[in-house]
Amino acid sequence: MMNFTRRGALGGALAAVLLLGACVGSTFETAYDQGVAAEVSRGWRVVAVNVTVPRTLVVSEAKTSLPKADIVWREDPETGDRYDQVKVIMENAIRQGAASVRGSRAVAFNVTMTRFHALTFEAENRYQNAGVHTVDFIIQVVDANTGATIVEAQQIRADFPALSGDQMRAARAQGQTQKKMITAHVAKTIQSWLGTGPDIRGQFSRSGG
Repeated sequence: MMNFTRRGALGGALAAVLLLGACVGSTFETAYDQGVAAEVSRGWRVVAVNVTVPRTLVVSEAKTSLPKADIVWREDPETGDRYDQVKVIMENAIRQGAASVRGSRAVAFNVTMTRFHALTFEAENRYQNAGVHTVDFIIQVVDANTGATIVEAQQIRADFPALSGDQMRAARAQGQTQKKMITAHVAKTIQSWLGTGPDIRGQFSRSGG
């Protein structure tokens, strides 16, 4: 009986390891090719943040740990439009990140989402110290009055480790949510890109991404 129980425990542990191992993708990162010089961005005044969430992006409502989709979002009502929900989150986050630039030149940020993959509640509850929020988009800066391009479109990746398991339960008890964490990280990424905050670029590896 002891051997059988031990084999069962080892088998369960092995299955868990294999599950997490299967969830490991390529290296995650917060990254962009070239930021904006602070002396340039401080001359801007962001009057519009136009976020487009293409309807070609695949949405999943699958109640699994790692749905295969471009958009995975759970904290807003399932009866709502996930594309619109992501649009609102990103507009708020980018405006927050750009709040530090208060110059005289009116500019607009045109943003196109390429991925918004947060943790499902199944993953959040099942994982411990695992999981990744992947938030990737293309951003372009134009003159708000003339439409002239100031900064050509470039990809920004704002991936970061998600809280899960006991850590996320403790965070929620303190009023923290995935939405607040994603908003804060995207805002910091925008500040980094604009040169008005610390450079937070970096790579990381994590299971459950």
